[in-house]
Amino acid sequence: MKYWRETLAVARRILIELGRRRRSLIFWGIFPVLILLLNGLILAERANLDTATAFEQATPATLVGAALFFSCLGGSVSTVVSEREQHTLKRLFISPLSGVSYFLGIFLAHSAIGLGQTLLVGTIAVGQGAEFSGWWLSGLIILLSILAYVGVGFILGTQFARRTEDVNALVAAFGVPLLILGGAFLPASLFPDNLLQLAQFNPIYHMNEALLGVAANGEALADVAEHFWFLVGFAGFMVAGGWWSYYRMLQVERRL
Repeated sequence: MKYWRETLAVARRILIELGRRRRSLIFWGIFPVLILLLNGLILAERANLDTATAFEQATPATLVGAALFFSCLGGSVSTVVSEREQHTLKRLFISPLSGVSYFLGIFLAHSAIGLGQTLLVGTIAVGQGAEFSGWWLSGLIILLSILAYVGVGFILGTQFARRTEDVNALVAAFGVPLLILGGAFLPASLFPDNLLQLAQFNPIYHMNEALLGVAANGEALADVAEHFWFLVGFAGFMVAGGWWSYYRMLQVERRL
């Protein structure tokens, strides 16, 4: 119970701070909505799809590429870096709050933001006539994607970013090529064979294909097993790597 209360307290503090600034939350809402509308309209026009089908196909890529990537990965990097700059970690050492609760609280806060974006994007797509299937499996894929992104965010934020101004350059240099190769902006069906082979090592590609197959195409777990289990392994590895990076950062901060 102690860890649960502390985790909720940390998550609540982060969400309250974001709510006070408002701009980040507003932009994290506007950006995926605009990407969804653009992707849906382009697919409807160029692929000769009806509006409902176009938005069904556009929603998975919008979620993993525009919504969750920038809020859960970019947001967690920003949170870790700003906490270091504001010396929040120094205050952590003299408080009864445990490091585990702090780590889990950041996870929970950005997971809440990611789930909020999922509801927003999904609601707009449904409003355009889209119909989705496999709700439980789709939710699990989204949750695994959030865990993977936040874990990567911890690794980048603790090991590579030292100042707030480093965040945008780091996320852009690291993430944008992976988003394109993952099919977030261009359908993977358009990729040449050599890029498709390279995409097999890209977790965003597996996020996109798994969610597209289940939510939009009505496929079962057996049909997307390769993508799903890759995502399970990657998410677990990134959570472990994020915790290890966070622990190492704490050791460094204690010596400063």
